[in-house]
Amino acid sequence: MYKRLVVISDTALYRENNQVFGFVAVVKELELLHDNFEEIIWIGANRPELKGNGTLIEIKAPNIKTILLPKMGGKSLWQVLKILLLYPFLFVLLLKNIYKTEVIHTRLPSHPAFIAVLISYLFPKKIWWNKFAGSWQPTTLPFFYRVQRNLLIKAKHTKVTINGFWDDQPNHCLSFENPCLTQEDIAHGKQIAAAKTFDGSYIFSFVGRLEDAKGVSRIIEALKGIPTDKIKKVHFVGNGNKIEHYKNETSFLDNKVFFYGFLDKKGVHAILAQSHFFLLPSDSEGFPKVIAEAACYGAIPVVSDVGSISHYVNSKNGFVWKLKSTVSYTEVLQNAINSQPTALKHLSDNNLILAELFTFDNYKQKLQRLVF
Repeated sequence: MYKRLVVISDTALYRENNQVFGFVAVVKELELLHDNFEEIIWIGANRPELKGNGTLIEIKAPNIKTILLPKMGGKSLWQVLKILLLYPFLFVLLLKNIYKTEVIHTRLPSHPAFIAVLISYLFPKKIWWNKFAGSWQPTTLPFFYRVQRNLLIKAKHTKVTINGFWDDQPNHCLSFENPCLTQEDIAHGKQIAAAKTFDGSYIFSFVGRLEDAKGVSRIIEALKGIPTDKIKKVHFVGNGNKIEHYKNETSFLDNKVFFYGFLDKKGVHAILAQSHFFLLPSDSEGFPKVIAEAACYGAIPVVSDVGSISHYVNSKNGFVWKLKSTVSYTEVLQNAINSQPTALKHLSDNNLILAELFTFDNYKQKLQRLVF
């Protein structure tokens, strides 16, 4: 057992009374590791405005402590200036915590994690585990994300976990599947998938931010190109500024379309369990864990080839739309629903192999073997 782990991120946290709530994915990862450390210090961004939206849950492990940073972000000149003015404060705070710990875990892209990786050069003998959550494909990244990616490539005294498998990947950059599924999820998913039939009338689902960059407009356009008798239900899970616009655009579906806002894991899995196809024709991704969650229930992905998605989804378990090709997403979705039921069932069954890569057990074993 290690004495102390410091987690450095801008991930959402908020405090209510004596309880702290954190972004559910990170909470689950840290709870998975809390037995390995006497104490875990999680440094993240104070986001009280996210209270009640379903993406933050209570941190229950007693050895996980938190430090809440001011919210950082934005593209205006004033917002950028405010972030830069915080850098000296962040440097001192992070240096103080890094100095007295054995293992440091940073979550990039983020400003605090970027500073921490710079500090890592002062303490190269400590255990550094840097997680880059975005796409590892530099041409798809904003400028500051590319800066952070390039810094990680040079930080050979650290371990860097990334999405996907890439040409010329440095030895210290390790391909990792981000966990989202328990063994109970897998067992339940196998039961659901085994009973799923593909009879020509299908349930479609989308989970994510409701915005054009995630492909919502493409989904709606594609659905307009499908005979309505082939559409049983369409589920949109998530929120965004254009939700009313999307509701108007899907009015042709009448009572077949449902918008839910944010849902917790149980709610999302209930939607995926009934779905035949999972739709995500987004512009940019690392690897969205919800694809693995959908795969757990035999929902066939119809997704774009961005980030590392095509490293896991292919013609054996789904349909991949090439973002920059002359073939439209509508054509890919039409091809999917017009496939033979036996072929679709085969794809659905193959998704269970994909899902098993994204279990918490697999993640913990890889961390012990490759990082710690």
